[in-house]
Amino acid sequence: MIDWRGTALGACRSVRTGPVVTYGLIAACCLLFIVGPVSGLNPAYGTGDEVLAAQGAYFLRWGVVPAELTRGDPGALPTPFTALFVHGGWLHLLGNMLFLWVFGAMAEERMGHVGFALFYLGTGYVALLGYAMAHAESEQTLVGASGAISAVLGAFLFLFPRSRVTSLFPFLFFLPLRFPAWAVLVFWFTLQWLAARTAGPGPGVAYLAHVVGFCVGFLYAWVRYGGAREALRWKGGGG
Repeated sequence: MIDWRGTALGACRSVRTGPVVTYGLIAACCLLFIVGPVSGLNPAYGTGDEVLAAQGAYFLRWGVVPAELTRGDPGALPTPFTALFVHGGWLHLLGNMLFLWVFGAMAEERMGHVGFALFYLGTGYVALLGYAMAHAESEQTLVGASGAISAVLGAFLFLFPRSRVTSLFPFLFFLPLRFPAWAVLVFWFTLQWLAARTAGPGPGVAYLAHVVGFCVGFLYAWVRYGGAREALRWKGGGG
């Protein structure tokens, strides 16, 4: 998905300064990744076993450990916030930031800067907490912004279901095809839900955090903006 600002762009012009929160989140995640031990670009962490040890300590310090969070360890309580800015590798980082760039800007323009920032952090926390509660005995560290970004996708589905998104499909030789956002996002959510049904608490993608985040984001947009959108529709003549 590489295109955004489709037919819904004209509906969210209230924010005139651009999606500064979206760009700020992307910049913060990229900067923290580059200076951290996972990128391999910071010589301060050494090489070989030294950098591997530093990476393990980094994840434990800033990531979510479900067992620690669910038993209420004070040091674990802020980790669903800090984990949103930690990524496990270059592909993990770039994939998340691509989705945030594609869908975050329009959501921010609709919610406003402060509203979007609070939405992102709050739903991200809930997504990671939901995963931790489902795997309460797990000692596997969980990192990444995908729970919060999934919430952005869920909100986007409600707010801009008819906007057009360009998608690339490898089995079609990466031919760019344009689809309504609702079709792309419902398809994406279905894949996450199916994967979450068979995924365990071990290493890998935390699909359940994606599902929780998406649902929370959609429900928030429905509760927060559903009534206002209906009022605007009736005021405009029901079109």
